[in-house]
Amino acid sequence: MPPDKRHYFIDEAGDGVLFNKRGRVIVGAEGNSRFFILGLLHVIDPSSLDDELKALRKRVLSDLYFAGVPSLQPERRKTALAFHAKDDLPEIRKMVFDLLNRTSGLRFYALVRDKQSVLAEVRESEREKRTPNYRYHPNDLYEGMVPRLLRNRLHKADEIDVVFSQRGKKPRTKALTQAIERARKNFYRKHKISSNSQVNIHVGSPERYGGLQAVDYFLWALQRLYERGEERYLMYLWHHVREIVDADDRRVHGYGVYYGQRLPLDASALAWRKKQ
Repeated sequence: MPPDKRHYFIDEAGDGVLFNKRGRVIVGAEGNSRFFILGLLHVIDPSSLDDELKALRKRVLSDLYFAGVPSLQPERRKTALAFHAKDDLPEIRKMVFDLLNRTSGLRFYALVRDKQSVLAEVRESEREKRTPNYRYHPNDLYEGMVPRLLRNRLHKADEIDVVFSQRGKKPRTKALTQAIERARKNFYRKHKISSNSQVNIHVGSPERYGGLQAVDYFLWALQRLYERGEERYLMYLWHHVREIVDADDRRVHGYGVYYGQRLPLDASALAWRKKQ
């Protein structure tokens, strides 16, 4: 039997920014998200997904209906290079959603943080540490979420490729490697099961990995639900969803709420937040 191999693609929605350059809180202000989401898409056959997305993009670029559309011009480095839900035209976005809807072998996982809760944690940490030189950085939030997102998914195969979407210009491979090692340790601490999988870490762009284009669409759909209450996009892909953790809904349990096929996530499930 050939060795079992898995392919994970990880990206984010929203941002981890809590303060502006003057140190003022901007969570929820115009242009700043209320939620930060880290998503993982397990793709069974990434090569086939790459081919499907490339074929779709080729059809779009040759379609006279889209002639002259700015986002389709190569120099704009947008849809002409890769699909990106935020940048794509609504007509094109529907085509990508249709492709993902009918594609088999996709499994989506996500971890959602409410930045109001993150802000409270940062304030508490500042009081406890009493270190005037401490400065929160958005990478702290991102790298702190990676171990939880991956904790139960690093022992599932002999070999695992984890592809992170490029964030900024500075290389983060060392920090991501450390985050994955924390995920291994946390899993062992909880289950007393060692993970012997070979984990290969890659950092790349959506143009290179179709899986990153796909996870971007899942995250865009989830973000629209949390930020705007629009559920239809996520519902269209819901059969691919395996687990969405709302880490800061601690009304019942301190670890949050786990949504999935047994507990659907829709606008009504998040209505309580509007009352805050």
